[in-house]
Amino acid sequence: MKRIAIVGSTGSIGVSALAVADAHPDRLAVVALAAGENSESLAAQVARYRPRLVSMRSAEALDRLRGGGLPRGVSLAPPGAEGLVAVATHPDVDLVLFASSGTDGLEAVLAAIESRKTIALANKEVLVMAGAIVTQAAKRCGVTILPVDSEHNAIHQCLHGRSLDDVKRLVLTASGGPFRGRTAAELTGVTADQALRHPTWRMGRKITIDSATLMNKGLEVIEAHWLFGVRADQIDVVIHPQSVVHSMVELVDGSLIAQLGVTDMRLPIQYAFSYPHRWAAPVPPLDLARAGRLEFDPPDTEAFPCLRLAYRALSAEPSLPVVLNAANEVAVERFLDGQLTFSAISRVIERTLDAHQPASVSTLADVRSVDGWARKFSQAIAREVE
Repeated sequence: MKRIAIVGSTGSIGVSALAVADAHPDRLAVVALAAGENSESLAAQVARYRPRLVSMRSAEALDRLRGGGLPRGVSLAPPGAEGLVAVATHPDVDLVLFASSGTDGLEAVLAAIESRKTIALANKEVLVMAGAIVTQAAKRCGVTILPVDSEHNAIHQCLHGRSLDDVKRLVLTASGGPFRGRTAAELTGVTADQALRHPTWRMGRKITIDSATLMNKGLEVIEAHWLFGVRADQIDVVIHPQSVVHSMVELVDGSLIAQLGVTDMRLPIQYAFSYPHRWAAPVPPLDLARAGRLEFDPPDTEAFPCLRLAYRALSAEPSLPVVLNAANEVAVERFLDGQLTFSAISRVIERTLDAHQPASVSTLADVRSVDGWARKFSQAIAREVE
């Protein structure tokens, strides 16, 4: 029996993870849950799974949860960062799934590593902001970081049992989002509602916008660098609108190893939960005959410059990915609020990158300092950019 904690249990990844737990009740036990502000959804999860510890982002949300009554044996952790750490380091937990987006969970990831928990990571921002800190801590503590993003999960499967000396490059696939094929001029007037209509995946609002700008793929390039120890010039991106091939590895002899599957996040989540074993899946297998034609095209970085900016950040000094991530979060939030155009998202990010002076990011305090500067600067820039 593997005992799990889920940070971000009411989001799309968290809900899918609990569906995997439902499919394997003899193999998975839900011990601890943390959520944002959705106390109603968390209350339903608590009633069903009876975790030993739960937490929420704010005291108000926790009060709402408490007010509805809790099953016997369920304890409440403090709200906010302290509660995330408590959930992630619960002594009865073997594996922690970090399913939330954003940077709030960074301290909890490091605390879980120090507590020798296996990490299942669906949170891109953790490695984008603090890749060196997190991976060095994991190596020091002998902790495995298992990627849950479908692309990195696919790479992990393709690399299984292989030496990095055999690897020429990693190839991350991207659906292209809702605006695939459009020119830069055709993107100037698109709305948030249009950008949220992803053709393949059902995800949270922020990650869906990142998919539309291709920043999601840019963040994945940076994440792949830290997860697999490869250089930026060893990571390529191809547009694959069918989302059947989740990613590929090219070996030095020219062989290309690909992982294919249906577009269902339960598959990579289950792989992380079951690793190094494989279990029967609660989803139908891929029907290749029905999948039909598979297309692959190079990304258009003129129309979607966010991908180019991510490569720039990874190839530059270590603090620039922190700036990239912070500026992107600010710009996406303002776009979703109707205060920024779609095309201006990349301009806010680029101006913030241009203004940044190299800084140390060897500690969490350093990371938070750079992140704070970038957020403040990009907020000011966003009021000027058209």
